[in-house]
Amino acid sequence: MTATALLTDLYQLGMAQGYWKLGRADQPAVFHLFFREAPFGGGFAIAAGLGPVLDLLRGFAFTADDTDHLARIPGGDGRPLFEAAFLAYLRDLRLTIDLDALPEGTACFAHAPLLRVRGPLLQCQLLETALLNALNFQTLVATKAARVRDAAGGDTVLEFGLRRAQGTDGALAASRAAYLGGVDATSNVAAGKAYGIPVKGTQAHSWVMSFETEREAFAAWADTAPNNGVFLVDTYDSLAGVDHAIEAGRRLRGKGHRLGGVRLDSGDLAWLSREARRRLDAAGFPEAQVVASNDLDEHVIRDLRSQGAAIDVWGVGTQLVTAHDQPALGGVYKLAAIRDAGSGCWIPKVKLSETTAKTSLPGILQVRRYDTAAGGRAAADQLWSELDGEPRTRELIDPTDPIRRRTIAADRGWKDLLEPAVRGGVVVFPDEPLAAARDRARAERSRLDPTVRRLVKPHRYPVGVTPEVLALRQRLIEAAR
Repeated sequence: MTATALLTDLYQLGMAQGYWKLGRADQPAVFHLFFREAPFGGGFAIAAGLGPVLDLLRGFAFTADDTDHLARIPGGDGRPLFEAAFLAYLRDLRLTIDLDALPEGTACFAHAPLLRVRGPLLQCQLLETALLNALNFQTLVATKAARVRDAAGGDTVLEFGLRRAQGTDGALAASRAAYLGGVDATSNVAAGKAYGIPVKGTQAHSWVMSFETEREAFAAWADTAPNNGVFLVDTYDSLAGVDHAIEAGRRLRGKGHRLGGVRLDSGDLAWLSREARRRLDAAGFPEAQVVASNDLDEHVIRDLRSQGAAIDVWGVGTQLVTAHDQPALGGVYKLAAIRDAGSGCWIPKVKLSETTAKTSLPGILQVRRYDTAAGGRAAADQLWSELDGEPRTRELIDPTDPIRRRTIAADRGWKDLLEPAVRGGVVVFPDEPLAAARDRARAERSRLDPTVRRLVKPHRYPVGVTPEVLALRQRLIEAAR
């Protein structure tokens, strides 16, 4: 689906009309987009989705056809929900916002903004749904892919999820995010074209079943696709299939080609892969790979490798592209400050909750990442507000448990992570290929301590606010109550 300004929830447009009618459309405001808990019970996430966001912002506009559609939406009394003058305003609207963002592939953590949007209140509000839609899903899948990548070690990982993905848009977004997160290739040809992702694939069971025998099917494949010699061996009997693939491999070798390998798609993958490896080696095909698929995820891959599975390539589909064990990231978009029309001063805002973790952080936040003493790994993130100026201390206070505090040593290096992406409605973030974001994700994972990357019960990476931000939030809470 082509990006459109109508990719939003109706209530965003309702609020926009309210701001417009009250003369508040251009009131400066700041919103943060963040998540409250790392997905999959893990210790980190990989930021993804900024590229599609910038594409949306480049072409953001309400067409005459868009406003004609809005004009036909009725309110509760049956009359038009939107006034004609407001729809004319939307047709003339051009974005003037500033947006700061974590570059795609950056490791990120709960409560730290992935995006900071600053600009006219009406514009910031209209963008909420589209921003969340892009970043929530792609960050989720990129994180899942990073976990699969870690579980597979140096083995090749392929994304095979197109047929199980959530529609066309979901499939393309999932393939993009999975490659960014660390997979090596996809079966999705459209994603390969759109994003420059390597594509891989062999044959399906239907190829084998369309012949009288598996032996005949493999011989025909060797003749018609000699440079794609991986054989799916489990249509009837996996080990017999391996033997037939070996015969086809000899046929390929006789014609100057090579046996790429065998693919296992069912059964006891640990035992079958070891036996397949033994037979391939004994037949003189030590270079042939054993490929495995069949509802794999990071936990299954980890367990199979611990059992000594002789698998070289992992094909991961449904579990990855649908983020099967956690279908939503839960990212949120909260107002953090608004400028008073009279005084011109920024007024910090806080969203209250009975749950501390759901009480938002006020101010205009930036994310500062400190290094370890050796400088090779990320040590902690400090959230500070630009309303307070540069942080006066290196103290970090856990926003969900203020008793948890730590101070970063004075000799530690640091970097502020939110970078300018849009200024005055114009995209300023440099264009980069998806492969560059993928390289960044790989480098960022390597900078995390292995305990933070653990699949189960990971170490908690330190993320904290400055004392000024914490004190401000407490004052706002007390004033609101």
